[in-house]
This record gives sequence, C-alpha cells and structure tokens, in this order.
Amino acid sequence: MEMASISSGPRTVEEIFKDYSGRREGIIRALIYDVDEFYALCDPEKDNLCLYGHPNETWEVTLPAEEVPPELPEPALGINFARDGMNRKDWLSLVAVHSDSWLLSVAFYFGARLNRNERKRLFSLINDLPTVFEVVAERKPVKDKPSADSGSKSRLSTKRSSDGQVKSNSKLADESYGEEDDEHSETLCGSCGGNYNSDEFWIGCDICERWFHGKCVKITPAKAENIKQYKCPSCSLKRGRQ
Repeated sequence: MEMASISSGPRTVEEIFKDYSGRREGIIRALIYDVDEFYALCDPEKDNLCLYGHPNETWEVTLPAEEVPPELPEPALGINFARDGMNRKDWLSLVAVHSDSWLLSVAFYFGARLNRNERKRLFSLINDLPTVFEVVAERKPVKDKPSADSGSKSRLSTKRSSDGQVKSNSKLADESYGEEDDEHSETLCGSCGGNYNSDEFWIGCDICERWFHGKCVKITPAKAENIKQYKCPSCSLKRGRQ
C-alpha cells in the first residue's frame, strides 16, 4: 500500500524541518501562550482527545483520525483523561513529552525516503531546538517577543534590569540564585558541550536559543553590549545559505 502522505507531503530535509517547526510552534502556543484555553478544552468528561500541531503554527484539540491506518502518525490519545488527576504543571509536562514523541514520528515518517546523511542532518536541525518538554518545564528559556531596544540574551555580564542598566556578576548571582542556577544547571555550551558555570560569561543565540561560552564563539561582554540580536556561528551560516 502506497503511503499517500509521504508522496504528497514535504520531501526535502528543509521542507520536513519547516513542517516540524510549524507543528512544534503550534504545540508550544497551546501549552504556553494559550494554556488556559487548552486546559479548558481538555475536559475529562469528553471522549478521547488529541493535541495536534499544524504546519501553520496553529493547534487543535480534537478526536483522533477515524481511518485505519491513519494518514499520519497520531499523537497521544486521551490526554484529557488524566487532567484532573494530576498537578497542572505535571500534566502539561506529560502532554509535552508525548508531543515531542509525536513531532519526531511525523518528521521521520515524512523522511522515510531520506538517505542516511539526510536523516542525520534532519535530526541535527531538530536537536538544535529545545524540546517542547524543555520549554514547558522551563528547562530552556522561552524567547520573549523582541522589542525595539531589546539586547542580546547574553547571560551574566549582559543581563539587563528593567531600567536598562547592566547588573554585575555578583549582584546577579545574589538576586537570582534560585531562578538562574536552577534553570541553567543542566545547560550545555552549544560549541564545546561544557556545563554551565556561573563564573564564566555566556551568550544565548536569539535564533536557535542555544547557549555558548563567550570564549567559544569569540564574544566578550563588552562586544555583547553592542549586539542587538546575536546569531551563533551555525545560525549565521544557515542564514547565509538561504
């Protein structure tokens, strides 16, 4: 039996990754920005419900596909049944984990005809993004909408307060120890893979949201102050090819 979705869906690595990114954004929107609406729709009294992310960055809570086998891999079934029996944040994290699994299954379903190197490149692109679970569980920062005077998301020396003043390392460590250390304790440098260390200057990429030692990407705290939007070497290279 010919799998219709493979022949009619995205084919290249770039097309599949674009489809993945759109579906991922839709799910993040449901679990973060539209979370109250999403929570209300997942009524445990209703039938088995699924959370779908669509390529146009929208989301939908609805019944699963009726055809067997389905045209595409299906997301987790019955996410609404556990809603009232769990802590809200734990339930959202559980939905996020299942959503990550579904996103990967759809991407590699479309990628069935990719060769080994293409599959590796697709996974590399996907792995450069935080998982939905990491975003929902706040293990990775959620990017704010950029403002006219927003600076680079560099850590420590270029962390800005509401009045635009740069906080020193020591002040930042004292004021946000509970938040920063817990949030970034498992952060790894996107270049060398080293663990986060509060004694070192780090800078975050505004495109892929990965963090880097300043020394690994040759960015000093002084230089970071003048960067409106930081792009890591990998993202700069990708943009240059487009």
